[in-house]
Amino acid sequence: MGTISSRSEDGTVIRLTIDKNGWGHDPDRGDSIAINGCCLTVVEKTPDQLQFDMVRTTTDTTTLASLEVGTQVNLEHAATPATLLGGHLVQGHVESTGTVVHNRDFPDRGWILKIKTSDTLSRFLIKKGSITVDGVSLTIAETMDQTLEIALIPETLERTTLSERQEGDLVNLEADCLAKMVSALLERTPPAGG
Repeated sequence: MGTISSRSEDGTVIRLTIDKNGWGHDPDRGDSIAINGCCLTVVEKTPDQLQFDMVRTTTDTTTLASLEVGTQVNLEHAATPATLLGGHLVQGHVESTGTVVHNRDFPDRGWILKIKTSDTLSRFLIKKGSITVDGVSLTIAETMDQTLEIALIPETLERTTLSERQEGDLVNLEADCLAKMVSALLERTPPAGG
């Protein structure tokens, strides 16, 4: 996790400076880093900080423009062909935000994060399918109408910002890219016999 240390605006561009908080990865200028699940490019760096520019498309689609100085964010470097994949394929292309319905420990179910999603995103959600919430690759435990539930393990709660999310908070959501591709292909394929 990193911490937003400053933000500035120049016209339509917002620059975020993020303290690495001892994160061992040392990206170069031009490298892609996911900030709460949103793929951004390193534009400046020091040994302890990274800077990123955001344009209108990013600020309109994600929660990043609303984050205040001092807010912790999830950091992840891009995977390479040689990288072990411990979750599903994530592109850092946030489709929309969702609203936290609840995020708490249930005596009979464990820690459950429940999120209300958009119509657009909900069609890609299936039980045991994948979703990225603020950049964290997760498995969907349940789906109901436009909501999804995720069971969070202690490791996830400790190593990400998800434990801090409260009712009403917005989170960045990215559906599984394979589900999106299959859906797009099915929409383009004419019905049999027609």
